[in-house]
Amino acid sequence: MIKRYTKNEIDELAKILKNDGVISVPTDTVYGVCARINSKIAHDKLMMVKNRPKNKAFPVMCANEEQIKSIAIVNEKAEKLIKAFMPGPITLVLRKKSNLPNYITNGKDSIAIRMATSKAIEKLIIKTESPIFMTSANQSGKRECTNLDEIEKACPLLDGMLEGDVFFSKGSTIVDCISKEIKILREGPISFKQIKEVINNL
Repeated sequence: MIKRYTKNEIDELAKILKNDGVISVPTDTVYGVCARINSKIAHDKLMMVKNRPKNKAFPVMCANEEQIKSIAIVNEKAEKLIKAFMPGPITLVLRKKSNLPNYITNGKDSIAIRMATSKAIEKLIIKTESPIFMTSANQSGKRECTNLDEIEKACPLLDGMLEGDVFFSKGSTIVDCISKEIKILREGPISFKQIKEVINNL
């Protein structure tokens, strides 16, 4: 049995992450599994838990805009989208800061970023003192898990699970902010129309 924690036990979960552990948490869109980004050991363990291909980089979740700016370059378009939609079901693809270790983005110069979607996750990231890799709770290429029992079966190597509910049960909208024209890589709960409206108000 993988130990389950309530949102009053964030300190214990942060301790697991600080010790390079991998845990599952509910986000606004789907259940996610996460590990801290400032440890290659934690990154490699997350790879094992997910059974993920080596060349695929993980999205990263930050506590706030300040933390996003510490690992990525936020241009004017991205700034607009952060103000309008974050925290919310949106992922921004940004250029990474050059001092970021290579393993974090698998050598790519871009990084996909979300902002903490609940007070519990925000607190978890702050207490872990590092942004976290956040990826859907499932084995790579398989369908997403919809409850804790399914996650436990799919990811038996987890070190802990945060209890809680998921709202949208649909992946976040992914927006490429690097190219000149804004590109929607995946439409989720936030529509292309809503994004265009915000961008066009530049």
